[in-house]
Amino acid sequence: MRFVLKTRYGQDVDLFLHGGQRFWYALLALAAAAAPLALDAFYVGELSLVFIWAIAGVGMMLLVGYTGLVSLGHAAFLASGAYAHAWGLEQGLPFLASLAGATLFSAAVGAAVGLPAARTTGIYLAVATLAFERIAAHVIEHWDSVTGGFRGKPVLDPEVLGVSLIQPTAFYYLCLATLGLCLLAALNLLRSPTGRAFIAVRDSEISAQSMGIDLARTKSASFALSAGFTGLAGALLAHRIGYLAPDAFTVQTSIQLLLMVVVGGLGSLHGVLFGAVFLGLLPQAVALGRDVLPPAVGEIPGLEPGLFGLILLLFLIFEPLGIYGRWIKIRLYLEEFPLYRKATYKRQRSYLRTERVR
Repeated sequence: MRFVLKTRYGQDVDLFLHGGQRFWYALLALAAAAAPLALDAFYVGELSLVFIWAIAGVGMMLLVGYTGLVSLGHAAFLASGAYAHAWGLEQGLPFLASLAGATLFSAAVGAAVGLPAARTTGIYLAVATLAFERIAAHVIEHWDSVTGGFRGKPVLDPEVLGVSLIQPTAFYYLCLATLGLCLLAALNLLRSPTGRAFIAVRDSEISAQSMGIDLARTKSASFALSAGFTGLAGALLAHRIGYLAPDAFTVQTSIQLLLMVVVGGLGSLHGVLFGAVFLGLLPQAVALGRDVLPPAVGEIPGLEPGLFGLILLLFLIFEPLGIYGRWIKIRLYLEEFPLYRKATYKRQRSYLRTERVR
């Protein structure tokens, strides 16, 4: 087991705890960069979708995992980023300018939603965000001049400095670079006073308020930042889909985003990546399973949403810390074998929420 000797205060906010982390994360980045050289175009496209879900998961994690606010309306932020980006490209804006504009527009929408939603908590907040998602869906369906209504809206091909990014490999690297920047931004945010305020609000609103934290402003900021990341993912998702329609952003999409961060591991950016892999690859696994299973099982309508719900229920019962929490336990077991004692880590099932910053 590795023990880190801290000799300066700056080590408490370093991005990497020790040289081993630098090595393994650099190796992971190299493997991700080299993946298109060894994979078919289909799998490259699927990995691009995983990266897009991970970007949306970063936004969802900031709100749910670090601020403690539950949202069932993030499909609306995903749609606002997608439609704003498609409209910006249609108006002749450069790709990067349209991408930034869609992100800022989604953040502004999130801030507007966060102001009234900050006065509610728990199930009431979830219902309020669900109502916002329904309002956004109604606007998308009937604002024909901007969204195309039920007819939908085509998305122009991405192009930067005259170089087309529509090819699977080029789009893959675009999504990978964007994900890396988003993770770096989120890590730095969590080390800042704003990020610490998010965590304080999550752990105890009364304690946070007693220390001078403005609850309404902090919650609104969390909604805005979360919506900004999600809107950025929606802008990239627009190119992945190629044609926007109202049925691409539904309540089920919001539930899948929430499922992603819960299954991956709340309070951990590692959990975002694990959850994105789960969310991106499970539909393909279900599609392959339909061909193997008996027709009486494989042709059941609603098999995929039902499987999502069952997996969420199983994780909440048997592994509330998610995939990343399970990996921590496996890693501890391997590090301490054969001296590992199960009773030593029984406290992991009920530790303080203040320790959920991994």
